[in-house]
Amino acid sequence: MTDTPATLNLADKLAQFADHWNPRIVGSYNGNEIRVAKVQGDFTWHAHADTDELFLVVSGELGIEFRDGVRRLQAGEMIVVPKGTEHRPFAEAECHILLLDREGEPNTGVNPSELTRATLELL
Repeated sequence: MTDTPATLNLADKLAQFADHWNPRIVGSYNGNEIRVAKVQGDFTWHAHADTDELFLVVSGELGIEFRDGVRRLQAGEMIVVPKGTEHRPFAEAECHILLLDREGEPNTGVNPSELTRATLELL
C-alpha cells in the first residue's frame, strides 16, 4: 500500500516570506528540488554547468536576459534554460516564481556572488 501524497499550495508557501532572490525548497523528486522565490530587481549573470534550470512564473512578469536577447514571461509561462547557458533574471515589479533545480545546485550556479545562498531554507 502506498501513502497518498500531500498537496502543496504555492500561494501559502509564498506567503511565508517577503525577501527577494532567496529561494525556498518546497519539495523534491528524482534528485531535483522544487523551489519558490519572490524576485524583484536584477539578479546576477550566471550559468549552471551541468544541469538545466526551469523557471515557471506564478504571478507577475519575469524577464531573463541572455547574451543574445531577452525573454519575458507572464504568469503561467515557463522556460527551461539549458545547462551552460549564461542568463540574468530580472523583474521590474515583484514576481513570484517556481524553479526546478538539481538537488544542492547553488542558486547562482558556477558564478558565486553576493546573491549566492549557501543553504536554502526548507518550507
